[in-house]
Amino acid sequence: MAIIKGTDPKLMVRRALEMVDAGMIVSPRDAVLLKPNCVFPKDPSTGVTTDSRVVEAIIEFLRGNGVQDITIGEGGNRNTDRAFDVTGMREVALGHGLKLVNFNNDKGVEVEIPSAKALHRVSISKTVLDSTCIVNVPKLKIHHMTQVTLSIKNLMGVIVGDRGAIMHRQIDEKLVDLAAFVRPRLNVIDGIVGSEMDEVQGEPVPMNLIIAGTDMVATDAVGCAVMGVDPRMVRHLKLAEERGLGVASLDEITVVGEPIEAVRKNFRMGFSKERLKDYGFDHDVGEEVLKPLWEGRGSNLPLTQR
Repeated sequence: MAIIKGTDPKLMVRRALEMVDAGMIVSPRDAVLLKPNCVFPKDPSTGVTTDSRVVEAIIEFLRGNGVQDITIGEGGNRNTDRAFDVTGMREVALGHGLKLVNFNNDKGVEVEIPSAKALHRVSISKTVLDSTCIVNVPKLKIHHMTQVTLSIKNLMGVIVGDRGAIMHRQIDEKLVDLAAFVRPRLNVIDGIVGSEMDEVQGEPVPMNLIIAGTDMVATDAVGCAVMGVDPRMVRHLKLAEERGLGVASLDEITVVGEPIEAVRKNFRMGFSKERLKDYGFDHDVGEEVLKPLWEGRGSNLPLTQR
């Protein structure tokens, strides 16, 4: 695991990738898919979407190591094409001659997930299934249903269809089922600007960080800790570790670069004002009011604000 702090995103990404030996992990023979978080057409400076400079730095690193077959793909919402424009992903893809795929418009292939607990069958983008190496590029964010949205949660975008209807009930179990089937070889969290309170309607938190790792669960555990969230309290991480998908215990994770303690900042949890409006409230309310809403959507309450 690597944590890099700085002001030059491209240099930070390169250093992080070198520290986790990414050049030995991705082969020049691979068909690589870069999966950013373009969940909503908002600029990366809001903390909502992956910074295109991070994606471009990964492309340049891979090309420098002989990888030629690279695709960028995402299917976060029905505004994905607009999000590609706003985030700069389309410009990066055009500049490097890469295919840019909106998974919402891609062919979906129904797959069966062995040993699934909740998500037994699901339609996944053919582009995802055709790739031989996935490089996951999530954002550093709090999530209003799953507490955090990092590497594992970012995989939800590979699904073709109504992701909310498919995933939101028993979301933690389903995320782990999905992560057991779609296994990124490399995870690079864009922590240049994170988002607290919410994944789309939250507040930006400047962090100037890149977090990289090969273990998706460990990468997320470190991302949690950097946001002041105890990974042991994030249910889908606990379930993923129990299923043998990776390590969630910080005591068992070696971090190079910056120590977690030096870069940690406690992100606010709970609900943003905009999210409360979604639930019909125009004022702050307590967990006793919100709990039935969370239970009805099949998720957990967020951690109480620290």
